[in-house]
This record gives sequence, C-alpha cells and structure tokens, in this order.
Amino acid sequence: MRVLALMLPLALLGGLSGCSTDKLVGRPGLQLVSGNLPPPAREDLLLQQRSYLIGPLDKVSVDVYGVPELTRTIQVDADGSFALPLIGKIQANGRSSSELAQIVTTALRGRYVRDPQVTVSVDTVSQQITVDGEVEKPGLYPVNGRLTLMRAIAQAQGAGEFADLSYVTVFRQVNNQQMAALYDVRAIRQGMYPDPEVYANDFVLVSEDRGARTFRAFLQSSGILIAPLIALIQR
Repeated sequence: MRVLALMLPLALLGGLSGCSTDKLVGRPGLQLVSGNLPPPAREDLLLQQRSYLIGPLDKVSVDVYGVPELTRTIQVDADGSFALPLIGKIQANGRSSSELAQIVTTALRGRYVRDPQVTVSVDTVSQQITVDGEVEKPGLYPVNGRLTLMRAIAQAQGAGEFADLSYVTVFRQVNNQQMAALYDVRAIRQGMYPDPEVYANDFVLVSEDRGARTFRAFLQSSGILIAPLIALIQR
C-alpha cells in the first residue's frame, strides 16, 4: 500500500504536466493577440446583444405617455397575447418590445390618441434553458438576449468535479423536430471552435466522467489521503 501511495501522486502529476502544456490553438477567423486585447468598438458591443422576443407568461409594461388609463403592467397569456383597453387583444408572442410598441402606437393613432408615444419594456422573463448533468447548480436559467454554451454552463456555477466537458449535448426543437448536437467545450475553451449560441427551451446536458468518479471512490475506499494529493497537484 505504501508503494501505491507513492506511485499515485507521480501518476497524477505526470498527467497534470501534460495538461499544463495546453495552449490556445485558434481557428480560422480568430486573431491571436500578444499582450493586452484592444477595447471593443461601440458596434462590437451592440453586436453581442439580441433583441429579446416576448413569449407566453412574460410580464410587460406598456406606457402610453399622457394616458394613464392605458399605462399598465400585463402578463402575457399562455397563447402569447394580452388585451388593452380600446385596442383589444394583441398578439405579442415572438415580437420584440419595440415591435410591440409600434403595434400599440398604430392601433391608438388617430382614433383614440392624436400622437401616441408608447414604450414597452419586459419586466419578467419566462423564457428559460435547462442546464443539467455534471454542473455545480443544475436548474432553469433565464434567456435574456444573446446566450452562448459556455455562458450557460457558467450560469450553472460552472462544471462539476466529475464533468466530461468533451461530451456536452444540446437538445433543441426546430420546426417540431427534436434535434441534438454534441460539443467539446474543452476545444471551445482553447479557441478551436466558436462558442455556439443557445436559445430558449434548449436543454444543455454536461456528461459525467465516470472514470474520474470511480478513481476518487477507489482512493476513498483504499484509505489513501486525497487532500495531500490535491495539494501536490495544485503546486
């Protein structure tokens, strides 16, 4: 057992030394910069955003300037619509807040309000993704604007101790067809592939590295102290 205890740290450190040589690989279209990255231009910051599309059960605030009777917060129905006085039922599903404001403005102009000034904002977001598997905090997370796979995992407090980041699956429904794609997040971190976007209702599953879990269970059952091994690896 003493021999085994001495050999295990060496094996672990040998595997770690191989991992420490990993470098940013890059891909076509990715420019590797030596030193500090330049700050983004204003256009670059805007490109990172995507208009949120209103969905069922979202809460939206409709503000008609000077007409308090029409200013209110409304929850979108399950069918993606809501009703306003004088206007009636409005289909909000799949529309951005600016598009919805334009619809309300057009419906009010002339007949009820001479020159309506309408703003619509989303108060509560109901569109979510599911992040499950080997992450620190599995659960449902809101999708507000642009969200990528790495950001989705980060929202779940990062990968778990036994995560196999080379095997991350994203499940998605496209035109009533269930689809799935496999991603190697380790390669994405190295810059070999772009960080793919995820969308509302996606299911992200981070697989388990069963070998790592089995190895830890073996150490615990063998009575070998794990803390010193971890301390050696971190040095």
